[in-house]
Amino acid sequence: MANTGWTRRDFLKGSGVAAGALVLGGGVLTGCTRTGGGGAGGDPLAAARSSGTIQAGIAGEAPYGFTDQTGKVTGEAPEVARAVFRNLGVNNVQASQVDFNQLIPALNAGKFAVVAAGMFITPERCRNAAFSVPDYVAPTAFLVPRGNPEGVATFEDVVRKKLNLAVLSGAVEKSYAQRLGVPDSQVQVFDTQNALLQAVTDKRVYCAALTNISLNDVVRKSPGAPVEVTRGFTPVINGKAEVQAGAFVFRSADAALREAFNAELTKLHNSGEWVRITEPFGFTQDNLPPAGVTTDTLCAGG
Repeated sequence: MANTGWTRRDFLKGSGVAAGALVLGGGVLTGCTRTGGGGAGGDPLAAARSSGTIQAGIAGEAPYGFTDQTGKVTGEAPEVARAVFRNLGVNNVQASQVDFNQLIPALNAGKFAVVAAGMFITPERCRNAAFSVPDYVAPTAFLVPRGNPEGVATFEDVVRKKLNLAVLSGAVEKSYAQRLGVPDSQVQVFDTQNALLQAVTDKRVYCAALTNISLNDVVRKSPGAPVEVTRGFTPVINGKAEVQAGAFVFRSADAALREAFNAELTKLHNSGEWVRITEPFGFTQDNLPPAGVTTDTLCAGG
């Protein structure tokens, strides 16, 4: 989402501030108070290794970083962060939950040392903090009837077959559809992911467009629904690939921490361990960042 101001992740902000302190299996959720995450002039990695604990920020958004029904902080980003920090000699990750749009301000205020919320890399955010190497890419996909009888794989298929399409209000997929020639008369806008699912199962539309991560999560939570998710793809519009990539976020001053984290995250990607960790949250091999997708390019709006 490097080139759009209003995005799915802006629309689906996590909400609420966690209060109190809950001891969790594999992590602690605390209120958003100063947690000694390491500020400018300090060495947060050395401090974390000494204490055995590092502080992370989440936004309460499934499947990226949230608190499950048992009270455990989990999700793709917290679980990947735990694996990375274990390999760096830090066995305990504590999590503070804040509103999505407050994650970077809280990070820079020293509330935590890393944002583990699946945040997409955008030029505006890069001006205020430093992103890790891309953790994942979020290809677009379609939610379709089981078996995909119309064989839809791209927006061009929607146009060619004159099919009705559902999109999420405020999400980039509506823009993709419009710019790739889907007539407005074929596009229906809904406010929730569950409403997209219902529109497909009720046959009000043939398919719904969103990231494959979000759609996989919808299907995982609705095992009886007669739907499936198509293979993820990156829309190419006017010759430009519309890449959406998420990463971990650090204070700009904490370069040593970020570089150490990058090295271990890359090892997880290359070994296949990342896929094993993230599969329970709807991520697949399709979500591994391609070699040409870099933080520098995305921060520059490429």
